[in-house]
Amino acid sequence: MSAPAGARTVRRHNLGLVLRRVAAAEPVARARVAELSGLTRGTVSSLVDELLAGHLLEELEADRGVPGRPANPLRLSRSGPAALGVELNVDRARACVLDLSGAVRALRTAPSDGSAWSSPAAGLDAVAELARQVLAETGGLRAVGAVAAVAGVVDRSGVLQQAPNLPGWAGLDVGAELTARLGLDVRAGNEADLGALGELWFGGLDGVQDFLHVSGEIGVGAGIVLGGTLFGGGGGRAGELGHVVVDPGGALCRCGGRGCLEQVAGQRALLGAAGVRTVDALEAAADRGEPRALEALAVAGRALGIAVVGAVNLLDVPAVVLGGLHARLGRWLVPPIVAQLAARSRGGACPAVIVSTLGSGAAVRGAAGSVVRAVLDDPGAHLAGRAGAV
Repeated sequence: MSAPAGARTVRRHNLGLVLRRVAAAEPVARARVAELSGLTRGTVSSLVDELLAGHLLEELEADRGVPGRPANPLRLSRSGPAALGVELNVDRARACVLDLSGAVRALRTAPSDGSAWSSPAAGLDAVAELARQVLAETGGLRAVGAVAAVAGVVDRSGVLQQAPNLPGWAGLDVGAELTARLGLDVRAGNEADLGALGELWFGGLDGVQDFLHVSGEIGVGAGIVLGGTLFGGGGGRAGELGHVVVDPGGALCRCGGRGCLEQVAGQRALLGAAGVRTVDALEAAADRGEPRALEALAVAGRALGIAVVGAVNLLDVPAVVLGGLHARLGRWLVPPIVAQLAARSRGGACPAVIVSTLGSGAAVRGAAGSVVRAVLDDPGAHLAGRAGAV
């Protein structure tokens, strides 16, 4: 039998409750926070004072144009704790800083021709330098934690287990390496998973809480959100959609298998099939109606549809979000995906196929957003100096 919660545990819980109620309704008066939280006004006032002292909340000027004694509304602090997100992908590094409200305060992208990834040490040095640059652009905000989005399979301890498109990186504890370089607690996660969280929190999905996020880059990954929570599977490796077999006799994949979705719908495969060297050139060729480009996109869309149908039939999600490269090419990829879903989905209406508004920026937003969410969920831990990302 579990012991009853002590006063300290109850207060810690209530701190989070009050902070989240302010976040959901800001700007909001203390009296309204009491109504929303179910706590007494006295309790709310005490908790708010603690959150103000910890720079998690800020008090705005009262509206003097209303009758009676105006209250000073509360909102999340824009000058308090900040969150750092970084992304390590095959062809780029990206870093951003969010304030506690989730607003982007600095963002940088550094394309790579591959030379920056000549070794893990060189790649990590480049990402750490990019992170230092964005932190310097925030006007003095202090990052209290960071999450790194990595193009590969990351286990629950943060070790990069598999990275077919980043040779030599497997077995690396990316979070620990970046922590040593930045002097800041950094944790690592899969870029498609963090992209799914970015879509959930910042993607404007109008309350959709169950969806499959398909992230197309050099490889193809997926993040699964069920009931508003990321589903990682038993070992944190769920979502490897790029290595679902869509053609058993197809091309050999970097993972060692044959006919993986990545070999049809990944960036390298798409560019090769279209006979172009860049995504810009692929878009231009498709806009001109060049048959080879249109055929490459149609084949990729059909393969994506086949893979997505299997996931949709298994998970029963009402929406599929196309991110990354696939969002950019959505006008050509969506029709064949929808056609496969309409023909093969079972047990209900065809899921909605949504083109991401965040595109390739979803992962770094989700990474930084994870730090923000950790503070909002447990401000007591942050105030006690134990803040971190989930």
